[in-house]
Amino acid sequence: MRKETTEMTQAAPDPGNAITDFGIDTTTLSTREALRDYLARLRGGEIGSLPALLGLVALVVLFSLMSDVFFSLNNIANLLAQGAGQTIIAIGIVYVLLIGEIDLSAGTASGVAAAVLAMHFVQNGNLLNGMGSTVFYIFNGLMVLAAVLAGLLRIWPGVALSLIGIGITVIGFQANPWIEMLLAVCVGAAIGSITGFLIAKIGMPSFVVTLALFLAWQGVILQLIGEGGVLGISSSHVLDQVANGNLSTIGSWVLCVVAAGGYAGVTLGGHLLRRRRGLVTSPTLLIGVKVAAVVIFAIVVTALMTVNRSPNKIIVISGVPYVVPIVLVLMVVGTYALNRTTYGRHIYAVGGNAEAARRAGINVTQLRASVFVISSACAAVGAIVYSSKVGSVDPQAGGLNTLLFAVGAAVIGGTSLFGGRGRVSDAVIGGAVLAVVSNGLGLLRQPAAVVSIVTGLVLLLAASVDAISRRRVAGAGQ
Repeated sequence: MRKETTEMTQAAPDPGNAITDFGIDTTTLSTREALRDYLARLRGGEIGSLPALLGLVALVVLFSLMSDVFFSLNNIANLLAQGAGQTIIAIGIVYVLLIGEIDLSAGTASGVAAAVLAMHFVQNGNLLNGMGSTVFYIFNGLMVLAAVLAGLLRIWPGVALSLIGIGITVIGFQANPWIEMLLAVCVGAAIGSITGFLIAKIGMPSFVVTLALFLAWQGVILQLIGEGGVLGISSSHVLDQVANGNLSTIGSWVLCVVAAGGYAGVTLGGHLLRRRRGLVTSPTLLIGVKVAAVVIFAIVVTALMTVNRSPNKIIVISGVPYVVPIVLVLMVVGTYALNRTTYGRHIYAVGGNAEAARRAGINVTQLRASVFVISSACAAVGAIVYSSKVGSVDPQAGGLNTLLFAVGAAVIGGTSLFGGRGRVSDAVIGGAVLAVVSNGLGLLRQPAAVVSIVTGLVLLLAASVDAISRRRVAGAGQ
């Protein structure tokens, strides 16, 4: 008996050797190991947004060689603002794509939000007069329905925003740009609540539901604005400045310090924390190079944007466009939600395997509905930006190109159409690619047909890369 006890004691694992046995999980990688690991992941199909980034660099170099105007200060500022509305819509669509669904109604949903915003402004808050009694009561009835459906799914932000929208329309607040923008987001959230309920709770295919709603919301826009009608909002200084205004010089540098400093602090802080806890992490040198590159880029862009770029010596035009902090805030909040919250982890889990996620205790129905609320709310924010850019809302608001470019931005940036893989930053990178294509070809005086062909080919290439990379990942997994 004593002999058996001795043998068991000798066979028992030594806690002190645990770290040695699993050293790869508790050891900082060397630079060579980190590069080798990254190349191995690339060969395995985990390419992320790398193709989009390389394509973006190639396009910038190409257009800068072909056009002397491409790198002018005015054009750089225009590039930062061009396509911002579609990029914001794409940020919301990323959430839908991550669970393997599609939202074809995001474009016209943004058009409805823009039409309601413009009508509230033009009618000085009296939507009853602008819509007519029948349409007004149907509109508020749909808002009530959205609040009820969101409540059944326990999506409380959808409930709150729908009820706020009802309050704004029924009380009849006088025209105020902040009220109008809030109302647009409320309308977007209500549309998302209805869409999400039909798909997640009723079980209808997202392609069919959102295609049907794409047509329905297009009809709503026509009903609100009228064929050939236009609702102008350029007379509102605040609404006009959303897409056309710039931060002051001091505000631009404050944004640079907050954005670049925040990124550096979070990245370096997280790296040092992992090192202290003995967790695997990239080499400090590579982290430092990455942070330095982002900080230098932010400083260079801010320095260029704070130079007076007005051709008129009397008028001063300088500063970072307002749309830049808007996109940055949405990207930071979205990235935090996906990477640092339980909700975000559940989204990736459902996108990877919905049945496994359900068995793990995740409320798949609620989560699937919630991403459509996010998508439509972001579409409403995008509507505010692109309506501000043109200064009006017409029956074509949120039309087919808006949707296709938004979905294209997400996919081109690296978000998978098959679910489970992607980041909010993918939409921003993809939006930048589309903006550069449109801007560069415009400077070269290419017709709209060429722009559409090139954009379509870029999207086709991105979808092909996504399909091939997934096959390589699947092959590596086998």
